[in-house]
Amino acid sequence: MSLISVFLGFFVANILGYGGGPSSIPLMYQEVVTHYQWLTNIDFSNMLALGNALPGPISTKIAAYVGYNVSGVFGVIVAVVATIAPSSIALILLLKLLQKHRQSSVVKGMTLLVQPVIAIMMIVLTWQMGRDSIHSLGPIQAIIIAAISFLAMTKLKVHPAIVIIIAFIYGGLVVPHLHI
Repeated sequence: MSLISVFLGFFVANILGYGGGPSSIPLMYQEVVTHYQWLTNIDFSNMLALGNALPGPISTKIAAYVGYNVSGVFGVIVAVVATIAPSSIALILLLKLLQKHRQSSVVKGMTLLVQPVIAIMMIVLTWQMGRDSIHSLGPIQAIIIAAISFLAMTKLKVHPAIVIIIAFIYGGLVVPHLHI
């Protein structure tokens, strides 16, 4: 039963994840944390942070990690196939259809109007992770870390993976002394 759940959880998240990783992450969160409770909020946040520091698409890394935790090696295979298959099949079919109707105002409207929905999904996930950070670290430290990260990525153009690695190092040096 767990392999079927793994397949369904990742298939649903990725079939609805228009735009790839960024839009799939909140859907995966819903399946992994809220629906199936395979990970906690903190575990998901840690996995997401580390996964973003590694090369490759985030959705397949999430699938591999969770699949392995739930059902071992077979769980990895099932979760990754459920993650890759929807977009691969949809890409082939939709590109054929879009090429045929690329000048249609309906097609243009569909692709433009889904963007605010994806933005809200990301805001909700950001809110949940921010709330957990404030709860775990306290508001001052969480806000300072968020502000430094924001400035590093937007003003200094530091790659997000570097910011994540620095945060891991900082956490390893500082958090053990905070008695959290």
